[in-house]
Amino acid sequence: MPPHDHVIDGIRVPWILYGTAWKEDRTSGLTETAIRNGFRGIDTANQRKHYDEAAVGQGILSAIRAGIVTRDDLFLQTKFTFTGGQDHRLPYDPRAPIAQQVEQSVASSLRHLNTTWLDSLVLHGPSVRTGLAVSDLQAWQAMEDLVDRGIVRLLGISNVALDQLELLCSRARIPSHFVQNRCYAAMGWDSAIRRCCSDAGITYQGFSLLTANRAIVESEPLAVISRRHNLTPEQIVFRFAMQVGMIPLTGTTSEVHMRADIAVADFELSSEEMALIESIGVRTGH
Repeated sequence: MPPHDHVIDGIRVPWILYGTAWKEDRTSGLTETAIRNGFRGIDTANQRKHYDEAAVGQGILSAIRAGIVTRDDLFLQTKFTFTGGQDHRLPYDPRAPIAQQVEQSVASSLRHLNTTWLDSLVLHGPSVRTGLAVSDLQAWQAMEDLVDRGIVRLLGISNVALDQLELLCSRARIPSHFVQNRCYAAMGWDSAIRRCCSDAGITYQGFSLLTANRAIVESEPLAVISRRHNLTPEQIVFRFAMQVGMIPLTGTTSEVHMRADIAVADFELSSEEMALIESIGVRTGH
């Protein structure tokens, strides 16, 4: 097992995930390319509006058939998305009870991904902006049932606010193993949520680390650190995320950038550099 990977409830979780949103007809090829270049964690969603989960499965199958990996080598994470986040291409019957919608969505994901189990199932955001609705708790209970049945191994929640996460922590029978949020440097790299995760033993997955923080990526302080290590600012951000205990997501469509992202496992930022990056977004007001 790579030394930087996480182990959660005895399950290996790669230190970086490849995100498959917004790839459309390139999804299959890019998924296979990511696996060829060392990615072993694949993040997707059964939400045709933004993902082509079936094409993700085709890319995985191509990599397996080529002998690059086996299913056991991979960490596959997908999501259940409420109707409010879907378009007309629903993976379930919208008239069905929420628990049945979760069941149907997961059954569809298993077919798409050519697998009999999911390493992680994420609730793709609560159905309300504040607090948790009955439907959110019903969905979570259905996800817990899938863990009991051995179909799903780990659970997570995405696009979640602090009050919602605290509520879920107090109500869940099987606690969330992951939080996956858009990570803004201007908010201390989602510091409040990360503190809550740390206290609750939850692993934080950060997405949009580059696109949500373009001013930071292009800032002079980050350029100084980049030149010191002879690396790109993007690599510095991913290494920072890794060192603070995040699992970073990258959705790059460039094979060169895929290799660069994987390479951040091979160097280390100093404590002074880490402290500077931790504070840079808030300090500069970006």
